[in-house]
Order: sequence, then structure tokens, then C-alpha cells
Amino acid sequence: MIETLQYYWTFPFVRYALIVGVLIALCSSLFGVTLVLKRLSYLGDGLSHVAFGAMSVATVLRLADSLLLVLPVTVLCAVLLLRGGRSAKIRGDAFLGILSVGALALGYLVVNLFSATPNLAGDVCSTLFGSTSILTLTGAEVRLCAVLAVVVVLLFLLLYHKIFAVTFDEAFARACGMGAGRWQLLLAVLIAVIIVLAMYLVGSLLISALILFPALAAMRVCRSFLGVTVCAAVFSVVCAAGGILTAVLAGTPVGATIVAVDLAGFLLFWGVGALRGAA
Repeated sequence: MIETLQYYWTFPFVRYALIVGVLIALCSSLFGVTLVLKRLSYLGDGLSHVAFGAMSVATVLRLADSLLLVLPVTVLCAVLLLRGGRSAKIRGDAFLGILSVGALALGYLVVNLFSATPNLAGDVCSTLFGSTSILTLTGAEVRLCAVLAVVVVLLFLLLYHKIFAVTFDEAFARACGMGAGRWQLLLAVLIAVIIVLAMYLVGSLLISALILFPALAAMRVCRSFLGVTVCAAVFSVVCAAGGILTAVLAGTPVGATIVAVDLAGFLLFWGVGALRGAA
């Protein structure tokens, strides 16, 4: 197996997939903890549908870089959901449901009506489940993903205390003059960036796994916010790398394999937490 891995390591697409996969998994786990604690984990699933709709439009328009359309649209919808949805007549999960399902349906409709690709089903499946996207990355896409991921991680580290305050007690943060609204806006933008990046890794339908499984697994064995965050980051990175290598060796879909490894790790941590509780 080691010789096989060394052989595959000589191919650039495997190295690119590992680099991007680890960076995206790291970003997703950091902000996944915040989303789970604030009970906004459904936001990742909703925004992933929006990103799919934008990606479909970008495909039909034959944009050289689909991120130029997908990223701004997803950021805008994230801001609307976290900021504008509170004062709208249709609130909360209902507003998110309408937006996500509408974007998913319209995206698929646009692709069916206007796309000239001979392999429509394959392209849609790749976007939804990430089966081949991560293995066809170019050097420019890897550099862009790396830059965006580094920016997200640095912002999380620099704003850690403010994110902590807004996560656990937003009302107290507002009372202290911390400007919780600004941090909510920044959080929406960063989550949208993570969602768009994660589409390359696991596809739009499996993005929630990168947000949920690491955070929930870490919460089974750690008790502090810092401990959960660090544990979730390590868990996510290890599972992403393990999933990509397993997919390359076994020839299985990358996105689904990563999620399967995440699920196995979550069940392991759940068992460890149950044993500790019993002890």
C-alpha cells in the first residue's frame, strides 16, 4: 500500500487534492463549531444549494472562472439569511428553505435548458457529490483555494475572542459595545467562502458533513470551546486526508468517501464519549 501511495503521490492531481482537501476541512471545522453551538448548522446546507444554483448559471454562461459568480452570490445570500431574515415576514428556517430549494431547482432547470455539454448527468452529479471536481483542480485553483483558506484561518485566529463572545452570548456582546452585528456579518461572509470552497471537495449536497461531524465528534470528548475547536480541526483534517487517500486507492467517489470516513470517526468519538460518561 505504501508503494502504491508513493506512486500516486507523483501525480500532481493527488497532491492538489490533498492540499485543498486539508485546507477546506480545516476551515469548515473551525466555523462548524460556531454554527453548531449557535444552532445554525442548517445554514451550510441551505447555502450549498444556493452555490449549486450559481454554479449552474456560471456553467451555462461558460465563465472561465466560476468563482467570480458563485462566491458573490453565496456571500450575498449568507448576509441576507443572517441579517435580513430576522426582520423579514418569512423568517428563519422557512426563509432558508424557500431560498435553498428554489436555487437548487432553478439551477438544475437552467442547466437542462441551456447547457450544451454532452454529459449533463455526469456534470450535475459531480457538482452535487464532488465525485471528480477535487481531482481535476488546476494549479491556479489550488493557489486561490489556499489563499482563501489561509485568510479564513487567520481571521478566525485574530478574532477568536470576539467569535467566542458572539457564539455564546450575543446579547451580552451587544451590551458590551462589541458590535455583534459586524461580527455576524463577517461570520456570514466567511461561511459563504467556506461553502464555495467545499463544493470542490464533497459537492454541494455533502457540505454539511464537513461542518457537523467534526464539531459534534469533538463535543463528545472535550468540554471547553478551545478544546472542541482544536479537536474538531484535527479530526476534520485527518478524516479529509484519509478519505482522499482511500478514494484514490479504492477508486471510490471522493466526496462520499470523505463523508463516510467522517461518519466512522464520529461514531468512534461517540463511543469514546459514552464510555467516559459511564466510567
